[in-house]
Amino acid sequence: MNIIDEIGILAISTRLQRLSEQLRKDGALIYKSFDIDFEPKWFPVIYTLHVKEMLSVVEIASEIGYSHPSTISLLKELEKQKLISSRKDKQDERKRLIILTPKGKELVIKMQPVWNVIKKALNEITDNQNNLLKAIEEAEQNLTRKGFLQRALELKTETGTKNRD
Repeated sequence: MNIIDEIGILAISTRLQRLSEQLRKDGALIYKSFDIDFEPKWFPVIYTLHVKEMLSVVEIASEIGYSHPSTISLLKELEKQKLISSRKDKQDERKRLIILTPKGKELVIKMQPVWNVIKKALNEITDNQNNLLKAIEEAEQNLTRKGFLQRALELKTETGTKNRD
């Protein structure tokens, strides 16, 4: 066991990042094994547009739970790959509406059987005594009710903990 595993909850962010990196790396290899050139980081945008068809940048950011700058970065990559296109909203010229291109729609059709395989494999990984997906959902709900920073600052006040120089 390494030090990060030993310290438990203090390293939760590191452990979640480690898990995420492993899933993304293997996800890319899974797509590649099906002869699909696709980056797992593109998934939330592609899937959202597959379901919702046309959304503004702000709406996509809200749907996937990413910051506006992170969403813009992903959209630029996808536009460069010609998987999405954008146009100005006729009612609000400041707003860009995003859709899948024909190439993007074709890719989704090709990926759907792969998504079924990925879903089954992930269910095997997470369907255990402590069901990871349920635990993540509960943690996200807790953070929605009261954020990590707010909780830590309240505890700092309660315990009288101060910066020590």
